[in-house]
Amino acid sequence: MLPGLRLRQVRERLGLTYRDVERASLEIASRRGRPEFILHISRLADIENRSAVPGIHKLYTLAVVYHLNPAEIMKWYDVPLHEFFADGTLFPPPETHLAAPPVSLRIPLRFDPAFDPRRTELLSRMVEQWGHLEGALASGDSNGRLAYGYIGLADRRMVPLLRPGSLVLIDTAVRRVEDLEWSNEHDRPIYFVDIRNGYCCGWFHQAQGRLVLQPHTLSRCVPESWRTPEEAEVVGRVVGVVTRLNEPWSNLNAEFAAERGDSNKKVP
Repeated sequence: MLPGLRLRQVRERLGLTYRDVERASLEIASRRGRPEFILHISRLADIENRSAVPGIHKLYTLAVVYHLNPAEIMKWYDVPLHEFFADGTLFPPPETHLAAPPVSLRIPLRFDPAFDPRRTELLSRMVEQWGHLEGALASGDSNGRLAYGYIGLADRRMVPLLRPGSLVLIDTAVRRVEDLEWSNEHDRPIYFVDIRNGYCCGWFHQAQGRLVLQPHTLSRCVPESWRTPEEAEVVGRVVGVVTRLNEPWSNLNAEFAAERGDSNKKVP
């Protein structure tokens, strides 16, 4: 069914006329202080009858007036909003940055009775029922404090522990470097830090008013430091990581490193 016809059916089921929708759009525009939210009768007729595609502000107006989820309307126009996170992983940029979370997260709801957590198994064989965790960042006891970070292809500070192209889960409730006991590199806390002109991720300690990054020894990068809070601020502590093995960008490429030589200082 054409999206314009769907919208007309919704409007008619709600008992709204073109004039009602236009009047409501004027109120929304007045409240938000932007004329782009106005949906005139002629434009609404074009959307319903001539396959005109509404802009983002008018799509918002339709969602508000018709009590619809904007993502649902976008789906009618073949915009797969729920797939933006997966599609985004196909285009890994060079710089480390914060990333928008997925709209939903697929999780196991019920395991096979024969599942033994002590054994290494294929998860697909052990799960009887899958479900979706909507709004992944607002789940459980996180209270919206979790964020996603992306390790840029030019950021090799924590190789091989954090490979370029990895996604990291960040607990933003931890906003300072904690003096914790750790016995190996896997236990040592990793922090995601805003360095004003970008982001970096790695092991940190504070000394004399500076935030000092200690890169992984095998990365061949040298330590870096920034004044805090003027030049650097802790975004949060890394509590999870998703990575891919044996990708082209996971191995040191001399030509690529030369092109991005200003991104990470190397040990001579």
